[in-house]
Amino acid sequence: MRFDDAFRAEFDTLLRWRRDVRHFSTEPLPPALVEDLLDAACLAPSVGNAQPWRFVSVDSPDRRAAIGANFEVANQAALSGYSGEKAQIYATLKLAGLREAPQQFAVFCDETTAQGAGLGRATMPETLRYSAVLAVHTLWLAARARGVGVGWVSILDPVAAAASLEVPPSWRLVAYLCLGYPLVESETPELERLGWQARTSACRAVLHR
Repeated sequence: MRFDDAFRAEFDTLLRWRRDVRHFSTEPLPPALVEDLLDAACLAPSVGNAQPWRFVSVDSPDRRAAIGANFEVANQAALSGYSGEKAQIYATLKLAGLREAPQQFAVFCDETTAQGAGLGRATMPETLRYSAVLAVHTLWLAARARGVGVGWVSILDPVAAAASLEVPPSWRLVAYLCLGYPLVESETPELERLGWQARTSACRAVLHR
């Protein structure tokens, strides 16, 4: 399969507009759309075809409240680690859309899955979690292509989050995702707009050996 110049240009645009969203409309996402996004996520590559990702739809108000409380504790701890200008900026950042996002998924990696029979991960078992991350990224692009925003909430205690969601003990939290229609859209990352960190050339660091 070959893709033409028009498709490649659209794909480049999609990559530029794939941004971490924190400001959501509370308008619910159609269930069929959510199913489409999950189907797309499952097209992600995985080591040994293990497909170790596990999506937990967090719908219960009590469980969402537990995740929210988890975030507040972790966020305060993170703030205390900064000083000066960084602390001032950090205190103004909206780092989660937990109160507004109509759809929320906790994404786990099943680290004892028998699927794939261990192929490709004997020397690098962390590739299972990398595979789950690829599912997150695939869902993210699919969501953006459909006008849906995604926010990755990483300021959480993963052990406490797993306990709140009562998942099997072999599952490890990889991502907590907020999904919904964005209220604010920009090609420029919010952290760059608010002065936290500008893009650098570090992503172009290539070593030739």
